[in-house]
Amino acid sequence: MNLTDTHCHLADPALRENLTHVLTAAREAGVGRFIVPATRPQDWQDVADLAQRSSENPILGNIHIALGIHPWFSDDVSEPDFQRLEQVLQARPTAWVGEIGLDFYDKTQTPQRERQIQVFSRQLAIAQTLRRRVIIHNLKATADIAAAVKQTGFTYGGIVHAFSGSAEEARVLTKLGFKIGIGSLLLNPNARKIRETLKTLNDNDFVLETDSPFMLKNEINTPANIRQIAAIAAEIRGVAVEEIAEVTERNVEMLLAAEKVV
Repeated sequence: MNLTDTHCHLADPALRENLTHVLTAAREAGVGRFIVPATRPQDWQDVADLAQRSSENPILGNIHIALGIHPWFSDDVSEPDFQRLEQVLQARPTAWVGEIGLDFYDKTQTPQRERQIQVFSRQLAIAQTLRRRVIIHNLKATADIAAAVKQTGFTYGGIVHAFSGSAEEARVLTKLGFKIGIGSLLLNPNARKIRETLKTLNDNDFVLETDSPFMLKNEINTPANIRQIAAIAAEIRGVAVEEIAEVTERNVEMLLAAEKVV
């Protein structure tokens, strides 16, 4: 069985310090491909270096990267950062743009929201110009994300990761060309909303992720957990785990296809 972790922070110190072991365990669990996002300019070189190392080392191989600015760091961004982002992306034609997006969980003040939207929209515009997929962080912000995508005319799709919203919100995003990232929330039996949402998704609507090393209490999350996430997804949807692997891998392959408008 072949599986992809479409969102894992392998350059984070919690994983990077033991990366060979982490990826060996993942491959033993059937997880052989990884999409690794950055979160701020300080991370871009580490993530880019990881991609370079993966091209030279079979143990680390099949790593794809995304470079961007997470909404948590919107207040720290200046114009030179956007210029540098465009430059580093131009130098790496297969890199996506991410992790970008909006997080309104505790950002209730209007100026903070407006700044996040500005930073997000600017990165969407860069992704559109360079014809790149995006990885979107979305917390209590689906309507604003949809509005920004429409306003910028972004058409290249990508993944809305670690999705925790309703079926209605998922439909808004899939209609805009995005896949829904189904992840480690499934490991929490009390996370009922995402289970109900997963039941409603079409086969071509979702991919799997862990958001390693985050999302689990009192332990470090790793990409090997994709196998368990796939098994839970299969149980929820009433199909074999092999079918979950087949449909999600097909969806990843579509996303990784170069310069394809969705």
